[in-house]
Amino acid sequence: MAEMNNVLVSQFDPWRSQYPAQVPKHINLSLYKNIGEVFDEAVLKYSHKKAFSNFGTSITYSELNKNVNYFAAFLQQELKLKKGDRIIIQMPNLIQYPIALFAALKLGLIVVNTNPLYTAAEMKHQFQDSGAKAIVILKNYAHLLEKIIKETQIESVILTEIGDRLNFPKNIFLNFAVKHIKKMIPDYHIPQAYEFNQALEIGELTETQKIEVTPQDLAFLQYTGGTTGVSKGAMLTHENMIANMLQIANWMLPLLNEGKEIAMTPLPLYHIFSLTVNCLSFMRYGAENVLITNPKDIPAFIKELRKTPFTIMSGVNTLFNALMNHPDFHTIDFSKAKISVAGGMALQRSVCERWQKLTKTKLVEGYGLTESSPVACCNPIDGTDRIGTIGLPLPDTWIKLVDEDGNEVPEGGEICIKGPQVMKGYWQRPDETSKVLDKEGWLRTGDIGSFDEKHFVKIIDRKKDMILVSGFNVYPNEVEDVIASHPGVLEVAAVGIPNEASGELVKVFIVKKDPNLTEDEVIKFAKESLTNYKVPKFVEFRPELPKTNIGKILRRALRSS
Repeated sequence: MAEMNNVLVSQFDPWRSQYPAQVPKHINLSLYKNIGEVFDEAVLKYSHKKAFSNFGTSITYSELNKNVNYFAAFLQQELKLKKGDRIIIQMPNLIQYPIALFAALKLGLIVVNTNPLYTAAEMKHQFQDSGAKAIVILKNYAHLLEKIIKETQIESVILTEIGDRLNFPKNIFLNFAVKHIKKMIPDYHIPQAYEFNQALEIGELTETQKIEVTPQDLAFLQYTGGTTGVSKGAMLTHENMIANMLQIANWMLPLLNEGKEIAMTPLPLYHIFSLTVNCLSFMRYGAENVLITNPKDIPAFIKELRKTPFTIMSGVNTLFNALMNHPDFHTIDFSKAKISVAGGMALQRSVCERWQKLTKTKLVEGYGLTESSPVACCNPIDGTDRIGTIGLPLPDTWIKLVDEDGNEVPEGGEICIKGPQVMKGYWQRPDETSKVLDKEGWLRTGDIGSFDEKHFVKIIDRKKDMILVSGFNVYPNEVEDVIASHPGVLEVAAVGIPNEASGELVKVFIVKKDPNLTEDEVIKFAKESLTNYKVPKFVEFRPELPKTNIGKILRRALRSS
């Protein structure tokens, strides 16, 4: 691969020399043809170990396999779905998710992961664009599906409730409470829809015809805003996903042990970070994924953390921050925990340092995009991590920095990624694909970065979020990192607002930890660490900040407010 790259890229071979000794510098893509083979191997090796847990109910790898086979038979024999057909899965973290996921992938179906919090209009765009024929959806959102289903190609609907795969009597009580006490299931009317448990019963009575699935077959249409424009489906092949799974699994070799890990999984499996890291990579270690259905319920999440001897956890900056700021955080036992992994958004230095101080465990940051399946870089987990960086490129992954014209500029520029985990392109959008993916396979990320003296990669900010003050670049991450270290600040986001004299000025939105915090105090604090043009000129306090489904702060929503 080195001969395919120019001199500047190849000069950064010191990356590999800094890998932990146990981490192979390359992956073996010939190990598996498809994700179904990865799943089958895990079932064989870890048959009686717990695979997933949710609301106190656990399912072993062998039990999961049985359910996957039943559901696959139902999809193939009852719904007549064929290889290449698209199937939507729209639900939070529930045991039903991996059952539906692995059943679909075994059949060569293409999974369209959909955020349950989508509006009817967002659902319609994604469903129409993907041309999906079937959907597995939580009943809480069925009323939205009813509004738009006639405008889609969906022919088959499988409905499920939160408690469907939980043990008796919790399944009955939980479903009753959600529907009749909390009234979280609005009325809907979808004739001929199947129930999830009914689908398993139908599938149990028949057998699945084996389907040949190749490495280049599509596994997912993972919708994303991408680096530009409207929501597009990133085409991720079985090989893309397996490559990233192997890269991550290799990266974890210094700490993780097969069949002995318990992973806390608060981020939704339909999100690419949790899908690849928790659902696939940890599965290769035979880990138990403890599924958190509603991570925004911090008290309930802390109760789960308290009773679970977890060894690893993944999350985003805002989640780690929210946990630490809850009064019961000190009751969590971190004695079994080996490491926590942050991704999905920038990890603030103050959050990282405070987490490591309070828990006495490492919190390492990784980086990637939906278009790279997603992980491209991660800090080493053997103790040689560098706070404030996104680490080193994973095995068989290359990083370069380019200017507006595509020329390589090692001192700092747009991050480009190349490796077997990079997507095939955007679904039915060759024009959009050509904007981010060149003929040599380099993916332009839209993120601005640099290398430090050890060749670790640093994210400066999103290209489109950059603030231009009198011709000077101001990166929101830098401003946020400084202000977040103030003891009176709970959360902060920085954006640019129009200004006739300077083009833009910096404005910060803050959620207070200290109710007495003032605008003058924030500005004075910022001046101690930031040059004048980077110092916020406006401060707005809010009770909360707008966030995505995984907790990433939405700067664009703040800019337009």
